Amino acid sequence: MDVVLNSIFTTIIALLILLLIPIAALIPKIFIGKSIKNKKYPPVVGTVFHQLYYLKRLYDHQAEIAKNQPTFRFLAPDQSEIYTTDTRNVEHILKTNFYKYSKGKFNQDIVTDLFGQGIFAVDGEKWKQQRKLASFEFSTRVLRDFSCTVFRKNAAKLVAKVSEFSRDNQVFDIQELLMRCTLDSIFKVGFGIDLNCLEGSREKATKFIKAFDDSNELTYWRYVDPLWKLKRYLNVGCEASLRQNIRVIHNFVDDLIKIKRKQQEMQQDYNDKEDILSRLLAESRKDPDKMTDQYLRDIILNFMIAGKDSTANTLSWFFYMLCKNPLIQERVAEEVKQAIGNQENEGSIDDFVASITDEIIEKMHYLHASLTETLRLYPAVPVNGRCADADDILPDGFRVKKGDVVCYTSYAMGRMTYIWGDDAEEFRPERWLQNGNFQPESPFKFVAFHAGPQNCLGKDFAYRQMKILSAALLHFFKFRLADGAKRITYRTMFTLHISGGLHIHAIPRTGLMNT
Repeated sequence: MDVVLNSIFTTIIALLILLLIPIAALIPKIFIGKSIKNKKYPPVVGTVFHQLYYLKRLYDHQAEIAKNQPTFRFLAPDQSEIYTTDTRNVEHILKTNFYKYSKGKFNQDIVTDLFGQGIFAVDGEKWKQQRKLASFEFSTRVLRDFSCTVFRKNAAKLVAKVSEFSRDNQVFDIQELLMRCTLDSIFKVGFGIDLNCLEGSREKATKFIKAFDDSNELTYWRYVDPLWKLKRYLNVGCEASLRQNIRVIHNFVDDLIKIKRKQQEMQQDYNDKEDILSRLLAESRKDPDKMTDQYLRDIILNFMIAGKDSTANTLSWFFYMLCKNPLIQERVAEEVKQAIGNQENEGSIDDFVASITDEIIEKMHYLHASLTETLRLYPAVPVNGRCADADDILPDGFRVKKGDVVCYTSYAMGRMTYIWGDDAEEFRPERWLQNGNFQPESPFKFVAFHAGPQNCLGKDFAYRQMKILSAALLHFFKFRLADGAKRITYRTMFTLHISGGLHIHAIPRTGLMNT
């Protein structure tokens, strides 16, 4: 027995030594050559280990620092990570000096396993090619009309699903429903394939959603884990989980590409101008060496995280804010009612959703303001940034070394009184209205959709989907939190998920009719 215990004890000691050796090697790398006491560089507020300590509330921690120090930095082994809420700096890296900054090797090493060669992970010619392709796709009338038809169809399904919970007085997780709904939409618009997540469990789709969300979180973990490369090499811990999840994602999308190819082969009169994948497959036939199936998969996955997560997350926070502010909820619902006008068949879900046209949507200034106010406080991407390709000086006077990461913290920016005034942390849609009409702010102040050459091409696409879904839900239901005392917070990942979901009650406004 003593021999066994000694063996176990020796093994544990050996493992601890193996773990401590790389940590001890990292410490000097973190501090050496970082100009820590040089006031020309942003003040140091911590290291990558501090970010690890505050991980569960990282964006709030960054906001607390930014209240007193708009530009600061954390130290990492190979570079400084600079964070800023100064709008001048944001404009500098996203527009004025855009071509002096890039995704950078640091970011690409972290995200490539998940995003592959998609637009969120590449620079140079591949970025330009995908940007041009995306710009063309989002500008076509065919895609706009097709996507609106899909959004309305899925909005009707969503209302019908919520009505089941309402009728049985059940608490439900609206974030999960919205994730399924937007995934249905992005797969139909993106792939031309009906996933039908809202209408059934669909085990493969459910497994895909979980793998996708977990991969999002596990990949973000790499930013605060200095040992992630070693873990990936050894295929242990969170890196082993990430590898398994990415395999699920890739297999799922690869199967859909194969299905789509077969559909096109079987249907001679197939309309290849509607969904995005059909257009991409047409492009791949022109240049099969460049547009391989793997490259197609990477492009589609990047479309997917933009289309599924950003919309569903924003709407989840939107309904959270409406539940916390019932007077605003009623004002939005009243605007929807007035914009739609009287209908002969007011209770019909399909008829009502069909009436939400582009002209009607344009009338909903308060709804637009409320969604935008949600994005100000809860941006879909809470932190974003670029790497310096050369030494630089930011407009606030601080220096940046080649290889440093410069991040603009959208989540923190929305809470800064020196940007938004003393009521910065209040949910107040009126700040976006002038004489009842929506008035946008500078994209370098409101960076939820990025700015400059990297501005979000799907902005109008996202607003259209969010307005159709929220207008439909608020016409038929009032919403309240299942537990008003429960603290609602986020998962720390690339996109701002509500941790544990958003559990609510739906109370009918009108009598629902069968469709």
